[in-house]
Amino acid sequence: MSATAGQAQTERGLAERLGFKPGQVVQEIGWDEDVSEDLRTSIEAVTGTEMVDEDYEDVVEVVVLWWRDEDGDLTDGLVDALSNVTGGGHIWLLTPKTGREGHIEPSDIAEASQTAGLTATKSVSAADDWSGTRLVAPKGRM
Repeated sequence: MSATAGQAQTERGLAERLGFKPGQVVQEIGWDEDVSEDLRTSIEAVTGTEMVDEDYEDVVEVVVLWWRDEDGDLTDGLVDALSNVTGGGHIWLLTPKTGREGHIEPSDIAEASQTAGLTATKSVSAADDWSGTRLVAPKGRM
């Protein structure tokens, strides 16, 4: 395998581990210079399309929500992120890891998720500096 092919497989592996699939429409909210470009590249490689931005007004299967402590009320952010998610879709909430600037305590994530009507189904190390929490709404909500 060439170095380029190996790199492409590694990039794809990040998004595949998070469950991204070819053809999914993914909306990205909260992009800033501190996000993981490797994860972004991986998602776009697996889905085969560029992520749409927060101004996108059609339905999406997945929302990638980059959120830091200073970004405001997490519950409001989650409710807003849900507005374009289709039935069976979900949100990947990406927050800075413990010890990183902007870190959010897991208890705060759990409380905001519950208040927004969401359930956490998976937590992962999504990138070097980012933790990921997969959030879904109960069946019939989305």
